[in-house]
Amino acid sequence: MVDLHCHLLPGIDDGSKNMNISLRLAKEATENGVTHALLTPHHMNGHYVNHKQDVLQRTKEFQAELEKNNIPLTVFPGQEVRINGQLMDALDNDDILFADESGKYMMLEFPDNDVPHYTNQMIFNLQQRGITPVVVHPERNTKIMAEPDLLYQMLEKGCLSQITASSYVGTFGKKVEKFSKNLIAAGQGYVFASDAHDLPGRKYEMRQAFEKLAHEFSKDMAQEYQDNARAIINGDEVVRHQINKIQQRKKLFGLF
Repeated sequence: MVDLHCHLLPGIDDGSKNMNISLRLAKEATENGVTHALLTPHHMNGHYVNHKQDVLQRTKEFQAELEKNNIPLTVFPGQEVRINGQLMDALDNDDILFADESGKYMMLEFPDNDVPHYTNQMIFNLQQRGITPVVVHPERNTKIMAEPDLLYQMLEKGCLSQITASSYVGTFGKKVEKFSKNLIAAGQGYVFASDAHDLPGRKYEMRQAFEKLAHEFSKDMAQEYQDNARAIINGDEVVRHQINKIQQRKKLFGLF
């Protein structure tokens, strides 16, 4: 099982605070069925900057610690890249890590409550360079929750999406759980990831999410999500499926 989004590297963002916590989280990951993890510290989000070379070095050190502690987890260097006006410059300066070594898939984050006005242009610019943005945790973005067509349009343009496993199993509340299910039902999900942090309620629930997906939808869909994660980390093509719009409830008489 591949986890494409987690904050296990110690002391560099709002994830793990130290190596002991990182090792505990890694152990939890393997107990949850994860064998390979993309380490995605926040990059350029207004609070944290984690340069490519630093992440490469820290990932190498962390892998050595995992092996020393006999934790069977293989880790890869990555970043959770916040959409921002300096992103193209960062690409020009070779300061961006991708989900795969070939530089095809970028784990792209939006602010919690916004989709910036320049998003369409940025997606176009990235795609011009052969990059496919993977929109991370859209199910927790309040702007997308209010206007689901925003994500639909990004997927129509060729983006992919990553739903947080904990969102789908209800850890972030009923509203996020329901919206996650709606996205999946509409074909607007492609992969699960843990987005594990060292915070209450930000643990590994990948196995639970896949079991729920197989039960509520199908075993084939659960397999597809796992296959997609492997394809992304290997830089292979992700098989696209049909996506549909999410129908929003109409306001009665325009009063509410």
